[in-house]
Amino acid sequence: MILRKNMGSPSPLLLITLVLGFSFATYNLVTMVMHNRSISKPIVDDTNGGMFIDPVIEIPESVKNSKNARLPFHVALTATDAPYSKWQCRIMYYWYKKQKDMPGSEMGGFTRILHSGSPDNLMDEIPTVIVDPLPAGLDRGYIVLNRPWAFVQWLEKATIEEDYILMAEPDHVFVTPLPNLARGGYPAAFPFFYIKPDQNEKLLRKFFPEEMGPVTNIDPIGNSPVIIKKDLLEKIAPTWMNVSLKMKDDPETDKAFGWVLEMYAYAVASALHGVQHILRKDFMLQPPWDVDIAKNFIIHYTYGCDYNMKGELTYGKIGEWRFDKRSYLRGPPPRSLPLPPPGVPESVVTLVKMVNEATANIPNWDAE
Repeated sequence: MILRKNMGSPSPLLLITLVLGFSFATYNLVTMVMHNRSISKPIVDDTNGGMFIDPVIEIPESVKNSKNARLPFHVALTATDAPYSKWQCRIMYYWYKKQKDMPGSEMGGFTRILHSGSPDNLMDEIPTVIVDPLPAGLDRGYIVLNRPWAFVQWLEKATIEEDYILMAEPDHVFVTPLPNLARGGYPAAFPFFYIKPDQNEKLLRKFFPEEMGPVTNIDPIGNSPVIIKKDLLEKIAPTWMNVSLKMKDDPETDKAFGWVLEMYAYAVASALHGVQHILRKDFMLQPPWDVDIAKNFIIHYTYGCDYNMKGELTYGKIGEWRFDKRSYLRGPPPRSLPLPPPGVPESVVTLVKMVNEATANIPNWDAE
């Protein structure tokens, strides 16, 4: 049995066979090694002053130079009703509203896709669509396994005016107005240094057979942040969901990929549909490893930021000064968090200031 909704137009026979063969079997990332900064070579400035980084197959010149008209995208993030998720969503939505109408922004509407199956106390504050979680026990404690299933349901039931969708996460803060970085059939994605298809070929061949081409056709990405055409996501989402379930049901793959399993599943699903992404390193920065704001668009605060009072990073040890979202699992952080000591990088200082601004202006901040 396969957990799926309507998949739209048939794909090539091999893809259909593969996807239908996936059974309905029984994100935040913890601290990892320092960021690998050499992902890919930027090749051309875009019309907004950013840099393209080509996917594996070079983008045709006609696509590179096709950015003229405004192309708004819908901002969508999946979330739970846990206090930990809710306070992050409130901060994220605050900065979306601040940046939405600024020059250079192509942000359109906003939806929190709540996969708890029932309403919560943020329904009047944040535009929300409720979808069902996976059947009890199926995620095996891996909560982000609900993400692809949530997108499948939302895409089927929602009326989305924009032709493009940004898949975002609660711990994203829009630090500058975000343009549409996608180009037609080429979605835009952030390249993650720890998603390494070429180093995991044995595992990935279970889900991406040799007939589909080299594993380098699988982009080093997750599903977020990604800006993608709505019709492409409608095709990819059911495959992404079923690949996720199949990977989780394979003990070897589950052990090897751990908390990035669902990210690999999206990358594989996209490749199965022949979709490659424009890799944009400037899409997102991740403190404390990325230290400068520069022209980046999103701050992703997935890593803990720990420093001593000299402004030195303590590398995995709890610092005299710290900001770590996991310190606030049961409720929101207090207003007016103390700023970092002198010497701490711009990215961390900016993050804390942006959190403080949001919490100072969101009504009833202490409510869970």
